[in-house]
Amino acid sequence: MPRALWKGSISFGLVNIPIELHTAVHNHRPKFRMLHAKDKSPVRFERVCIRDGHPVAWEDLVKGYEYEKGHFLVVTKEDFKAAALEKTRTIDIIDFVKADEIDDRFFETPYYLLPAKGGERAYALLREAVRESGRVGVAKFILRDAQHLAAVEVIEDALVLTMMRFADELVDATSFEFPSESGIRKPELDMAKALVNSLAAEWDPSKYTDQYRENLLRIIKGKLKGKKVKLEEAAEPRQAEVVDLMERLRRSLEQSGGARAPRTRAQPAKRAGKKRAKSAA
Repeated sequence: MPRALWKGSISFGLVNIPIELHTAVHNHRPKFRMLHAKDKSPVRFERVCIRDGHPVAWEDLVKGYEYEKGHFLVVTKEDFKAAALEKTRTIDIIDFVKADEIDDRFFETPYYLLPAKGGERAYALLREAVRESGRVGVAKFILRDAQHLAAVEVIEDALVLTMMRFADELVDATSFEFPSESGIRKPELDMAKALVNSLAAEWDPSKYTDQYRENLLRIIKGKLKGKKVKLEEAAEPRQAEVVDLMERLRRSLEQSGGARAPRTRAQPAKRAGKKRAKSAA
C-alpha cells in the first residue's frame, strides 16, 4: 500500500477515529526538464538578486510580502510561528450539510481516508452513518502549517476528504456581466434543447480520455525509436455566426442523430457535490 501523506484522527462530537490520508488522484502527463539545446544537458536555475545580479545562497534568503508595487515587508520565521495554529493532527468535522447545498466551485483535490490499525470498526460506523444521512461533513485541519477547509463524504466503501476553498477565495459572479435570456426565441430554445437531449448519455468516465497526453506519448515513443509519428490532424472548429444560429443548431442536430429516432433520454445530471456524497448502496 502507498505511504500515507498524513496521519492523525478524524473527530466529530466526542468521537475520535485514527486515520491516514492517501492521494486519490494521479497525474499521468509526462514531465519535462529544461535542457541546453547545444549539448542536451539539464539547466540549473539560480536565485539571482535583481539589484546586483549576483547569485543568492539559500541561507541568505528571507520571505517578503509586497504591500506596494516594489515595496516589501520581511516576514520572519517568528511571524509565521506566531500566526500558526496548534498542530492537532485532527480533522475536526464542524457541521454535516446537505450535499447539494455546496457549490461545486468550492471543491479542489480529493484524498482517501483510510482507518489506522484499530480504527476499522469506528471508521465503518462513521461511513455508514454519513452514507445514510446523505450529508457531507465540513471539517478543518492543519496540513503543512496551513489550515484547510475540507469535505468528508462517502464514495462506495471509502470516506473521501476533498480539499475545499474558503468563501473569500471564490470570485463573485456579480463582478461579470452575463447575457439575459430575454432575447431567446422559443424555436431556438426548442432546437437547442433537442440537441442537448440527442446527446444525452449515462455517465461513463472511462470514455473521456486525455487525447493530448496520448498524442504526446506516441510522439515521445516514436522519437525514442528514431521514428516520426504522423498524427491525424484535427479539423479547426469554425466560429458560429450569431445570425446563423438556427442553421448551426439544425446542422448539429442532424450530425448528432437527432433527426433520427430519439434516443432513450438519460436522467438529468445531478450536481457534482450530491453525486460525490452518494454511493452504491
